Amino acid sequence: MRRYICIAVAALLLLVLVPYGIHLIRDKRAKEEAPEYVFLYAENQIADYPTTQGANRFADLVFERTDGRIKILVKPDAELGSEMQVIQQMQYGGIAFARISLSQLAEYIPEMNVLQMPYLYSGPEHMWRVLDGEIGDEFLLKTREHDLVGLSWYDAGARNFYSTSPITCLEDIKGMNIRVQESDMMADMVSALGANPSKIVYSEVYSAIEQGIVDGAENNWPSYEAMRHYIVARYYTIDEHTRVPELQICSKAVWDKLSEDDQKILEECARESALYERTLWAEREKSSREVAEESGITVIELSPEEKLRFRNAMASVYTRYCGDQMDVLKAIMEY
Repeated sequence: MRRYICIAVAALLLLVLVPYGIHLIRDKRAKEEAPEYVFLYAENQIADYPTTQGANRFADLVFERTDGRIKILVKPDAELGSEMQVIQQMQYGGIAFARISLSQLAEYIPEMNVLQMPYLYSGPEHMWRVLDGEIGDEFLLKTREHDLVGLSWYDAGARNFYSTSPITCLEDIKGMNIRVQESDMMADMVSALGANPSKIVYSEVYSAIEQGIVDGAENNWPSYEAMRHYIVARYYTIDEHTRVPELQICSKAVWDKLSEDDQKILEECARESALYERTLWAEREKSSREVAEESGITVIELSPEEKLRFRNAMASVYTRYCGDQMDVLKAIMEY
């Protein structure tokens, strides 16, 4: 009899405690799965682009280091608007994070123009020495004066000239009609070299070269390959006239709500994701170059002496865009 009573009591306890235990487990899981913060990250490139993959790495690192308390949702394909629209929304906290081109950010922070001057860097090592050093850190801090927080620098490669006839020296480009993006600085750069700039939208560059409207254009290897410009412009001259880095930024309105520990985690994850993105960019650049070279194009690499002649032609451009920052320009060149 006692045995049956014990069994009955045990069964009753199971009926009472098991659901309670399940409830505790569910509550624990719900607590673990519900982030304290959910933030949006704006990216205007496609899902498999190096900068987008870098953004995803940043989001994953932050989620892991905060034990799921901070979740960042990366929105590619300009889903949250153009870069200009994103900057505006970030200034009041509408969007928490973004990857923005320096050329766009310089529209809001003119002092940053100096970082994208033509022929500023001798090569990628020089640029990263500058941006990962005290000069780069000072420019990241400048963003805070405009309700933004600079976190890290992403790579966007170097832009070079490509044309229907070879450009081996400064004399070769004189008189050429060169397509440039809709940028006054880029137009002034081409003019300073003695060529004629033509502002043509990106999607129409192929036909403009094919029809002889322009003699060439300028861009990085991935763009040259992806848009198949190598079919109509068979000479690619590596002069690396501009290296325009990109920035990972955070809304200051969002930043100020976070603890110092979380802010430190975000900075560390941003810098780690930047190293990852740079590796992806280098791989993308290499594969794009291989595709173009396999088609039989001619690659021309300017000598250091010839590059110096191109840089010396930029005196008027430097004065116009960096008039009161010539000391900073010189410090970057000599860094």
